[in-house]
Amino acid sequence: MVSEIRREWWRGAMIYQVYLPSFFDSDGDGWGDLRGLHAQLPHIASLGVDAIWVSPFYRSPMHDFGYDVSDYRAVNPLFGALADFDAVVTRAHQLGLKVVVDQVWSHTAADYPWFQESCVSRTGPKAD
Repeated sequence: MVSEIRREWWRGAMIYQVYLPSFFDSDGDGWGDLRGLHAQLPHIASLGVDAIWVSPFYRSPMHDFGYDVSDYRAVNPLFGALADFDAVVTRAHQLGLKVVVDQVWSHTAADYPWFQESCVSRTGPKAD
């Protein structure tokens, strides 16, 4: 008998992690990118996975391989553009894959505005 309680999709799901910098380089610059991920989505889907989990691709000075985020609203040009990510999501969904993006809210680069403001004063609004 199937439970009437809807289980969260991720319980028991098989998730394929994509570490973008080393995954697939579509333009020959030595860095994996969103277009490379897009090109490989059919292969990933053929593995029978339920979702992909994509490492950070936000704008970053890359001192910590993308985990030092300087702008959570922008794609690092090393990895492509927002339109490339939109294409990845669209194609993944067409292939029946869910997309999980690595949200690293506690990882900010030294040039992130809030981080800079926190260093201005020990009593400022971002000091804590």
